[in-house]
Amino acid sequence: MKSFDIPDYYRSSIITPLKEFRRKRDKLKRDFTPTMLDFGPVRLLIARHFGFCYGVENAVEIAYKAIAENPGKRIFLLSEMIHNPDVNADLQERGVRFIMDTSGRQITPWTDLHPEDVIIIPAFGTTLETQNQLAKLGLDVAKYDTTCPFVEKVWNKASQIGQKNYTVVVHGKPSHEETRATFSHSKEAAPTVVVKDMSQAQRLEKYITGELPIEQFYTEFLGQYSEGFDATRDLQRIGVVNQTTMLASDTQGIADYLKQAMIQKYALSGDEVENHFANTRDTLCYATNDNQDATYALLTYPADFAIVAGGYNSSNTSHIVELCEAKLPTYFIESEQKILSDKLIRHFDGHAKQEIVTENFIPENRPVTIALTCGASCPDAVVEGILLKLVSFFPDARTVHDVVGDVMETSNS
Repeated sequence: MKSFDIPDYYRSSIITPLKEFRRKRDKLKRDFTPTMLDFGPVRLLIARHFGFCYGVENAVEIAYKAIAENPGKRIFLLSEMIHNPDVNADLQERGVRFIMDTSGRQITPWTDLHPEDVIIIPAFGTTLETQNQLAKLGLDVAKYDTTCPFVEKVWNKASQIGQKNYTVVVHGKPSHEETRATFSHSKEAAPTVVVKDMSQAQRLEKYITGELPIEQFYTEFLGQYSEGFDATRDLQRIGVVNQTTMLASDTQGIADYLKQAMIQKYALSGDEVENHFANTRDTLCYATNDNQDATYALLTYPADFAIVAGGYNSSNTSHIVELCEAKLPTYFIESEQKILSDKLIRHFDGHAKQEIVTENFIPENRPVTIALTCGASCPDAVVEGILLKLVSFFPDARTVHDVVGDVMETSNS
């Protein structure tokens, strides 16, 4: 895999070497067991896969390259580079401005942009409408386009099945930048509808089978279907693709559910299924799959609680949080700064959509075992900061040097 040139301060002198050590010992990615760092009174179970993925490292490298190559020029990002507050804040401190927020609301008017300005397309990609708007203003949208290749893979899959006269069903969060971009590209090739979860897929199934009046579809899915969508005609042949950061099990469940609906409605068997349901397979990216599989493996080990690091608006991170919450008390934090003391932690409650403070989050028993992981847009340096902060609450803990040395030595013996 390509090695990316990203700022050293996103790396970690602890986490990055551990990840590289595990990678070299498991090049085929078959070992999902977590790394145990035993400090004595506290033990950290660190997921096998986490942090910057190919698409994120590519985007970060290109963004900093754009800054270096264009001194004195105005540089604009369409929206957040990735869903990580540290990365976005650093880019802004270097003079990079945002054109839109993550929901698509305009921050910088189009009329304020000039042909000599530099434009960076974020890792999520962008809509064709935005691309055309930038091109009309004479801006170069190709030079610093950081769209993740796995996002583009979904666009290509949607186009392929659209050319075979299937309607595209996108499993994703309708307001997410990536889903908006995928919807924009997909609807050029095929009728397209977005479903955000299994509940919406079940509602869609009722329109497929005729259980609900077709007129109701247009109200219930308002804003989630392409222009000219004919629910009577366009729900006869479908294929499912997804936002690359969704839970693999959720996407598979939705695809299986809608496939079964088609089989029942049209009494299909064997090869006949593809007459009404496209074989799209899973369109999640490798990093999302690896991180989710590593989280499942992490959760098979006993722990007192879990900490998940990442941006609060990060889709892939929020799904890792969901997995951990099902097994353990889980604290979703942006950085070590949210760990206020050994008694208090400020963390994001995904259900209430706000930060809350929990008291006495570290139990009294010894040793304390903590599961630690993060999303695909979280720098290794953030994970290191959290690890060091947690260990600092245990004065009799072994040194990081000794603990990491033990891991390397034990694995080599």
